[in-house]
Amino acid sequence: MKNSKRIIKIAKEVVENEANSVKRLSHFINEDFVAAVNEIKSSKGRVIITGIGKSAIISQKIVATFNSTGTPAIFMHAADAIHGDLGIVRQNDVVICISKSGNTSEIKVLVPFIKKFGNKLISIVGNNESFLAEQSDFIILTTVEKEACPNNLAPTSSTTAQMVIGDALAVSLLDARNFSDKDFAKYHPGGTLGKRLYLRVKDLYNTKDAPKVKADDKLRDVIIEISEKRLGATAVLDKNNKLAGIITDGDLRRMLVKTNSLDDIKAKDIMSENPKTIKPDVFAVNAFEMMRKNNITALIVSENKDYYGIIHIHDMLKEGFV
Repeated sequence: MKNSKRIIKIAKEVVENEANSVKRLSHFINEDFVAAVNEIKSSKGRVIITGIGKSAIISQKIVATFNSTGTPAIFMHAADAIHGDLGIVRQNDVVICISKSGNTSEIKVLVPFIKKFGNKLISIVGNNESFLAEQSDFIILTTVEKEACPNNLAPTSSTTAQMVIGDALAVSLLDARNFSDKDFAKYHPGGTLGKRLYLRVKDLYNTKDAPKVKADDKLRDVIIEISEKRLGATAVLDKNNKLAGIITDGDLRRMLVKTNSLDDIKAKDIMSENPKTIKPDVFAVNAFEMMRKNNITALIVSENKDYYGIIHIHDMLKEGFV
């Protein structure tokens, strides 16, 4: 078994090798890259991304990045394409072909058909003098000096370079289309950012079991309501069912410390007037920020003194965006 110093040395060499390969990519960002971005942006079709071997795996990742940032994309395996999957390609689609050598047999069969169909071809290729590069309308080079593999064989630095160029294309298109965080949220409704941008307070609080007592209710009723609803607080309503205040667990504890006789205590005697409130249509993330700023765990949901419920920090924790 190799010792830990040897393992650490090799791992650091891999990281440095790939980092240097990525850094050199900036020299390949040229007018062809700009033209490729503009071609995709102006296209009325989709982006078909294809490759063989490890490049096919990178292609799938780039497809996912394109789709999540507003550029419709489909993966087409180069080997499958020449055995029937070419039907995926439509008239207005732009094709991106990814290959380190640009000279694999599948690429040499596939590319002439794409050219025959009249689709624009963008190559992400490591060899500027390859068959793929010569046939492409736009060439984006991903040439690396050597792979991170000590034998300079296993696709490592080259596939990292391909992935980075794919990200560069996706982000450039994102900017060109003025793709905003709200647009991003539409494609990620289950993600953290999506929830921050579409979940509102009214989506989280429980309207049926909203804890509430009347101002003249006795202490026993207050304790029962807080205990049963399990939110650590209850709203206090006046005789017109308008919000008058809030009673929290903390209010109860402080009252018990200060008072010996509990028989005559009513909700209005221990409530906190003018509680922190939030409107139901406000984004839930704003409710969280309000709780954090005021060092509290719950907010009254209210508008014009009408009471709707209580939103608790646990409601947001359950959604996973806090």
